[in-house]
Amino acid sequence: MHRVLKICLVTLLITACSRTENTMSQDLSTAAAEADVENGGRGLAKLNPQPRQAFDVVLKLHNAPGPFERIEAVAQYDVANEAECGRINPASGTAGRITSQEPVALKRVADDEYHGTVYLDRMLDEDYYGRGVCQWKFSGTGALLKATGAHEETRFLTFIDADRFTAGDTLTRHYPARDYPRASPVEGPSGITSIEDYPARGNEDPTVFVPELRDALFSISLSAKEAKQ
Repeated sequence: MHRVLKICLVTLLITACSRTENTMSQDLSTAAAEADVENGGRGLAKLNPQPRQAFDVVLKLHNAPGPFERIEAVAQYDVANEAECGRINPASGTAGRITSQEPVALKRVADDEYHGTVYLDRMLDEDYYGRGVCQWKFSGTGALLKATGAHEETRFLTFIDADRFTAGDTLTRHYPARDYPRASPVEGPSGITSIEDYPARGNEDPTVFVPELRDALFSISLSAKEAKQ
């Protein structure tokens, strides 16, 4: 399940971060809502106007190979009972997976540290499809970092799942510095191929890298703690 959530984050993070609060679900027709979901939007789902379960999230860089001008974060939420509340696909007869990734504003507090707030109850439980109340569950928080934000640059990605997030754990992933600001071209059977927008997911265990890379790693850490009320 956690692997599915991470893949979802990697696929949707950019579009989710570019969405704005002006995409109001109540203004969407069913067809438009479905198209919005396909593009990483929340479709018919609504945000909780009074979320209360706040957590302070901290993103830290260690030995960064250079500056990161684009740093974005999202909180991911998934419906736990889609079989009871989700729209039924006419072709398959099954309910489609309902998920939402909501932008998390990050504030720079130091050259290598950023703070934000994540609400576990950011989504509103409601009957969106006339089949029962959709019960939303917080799934985790992820971030994307790029040197300047240019398309061809490497996307450095990280994701901490809900269990570790709410337990106050720190997730640290390591990345080869050579992939900054963009991954080097690779030589294959057809010649040299340029790698653009490379998704670098890193690894929690730095020893998995070969020695020549292990000596030039940097890391990104994500941690959280329940906000004081």
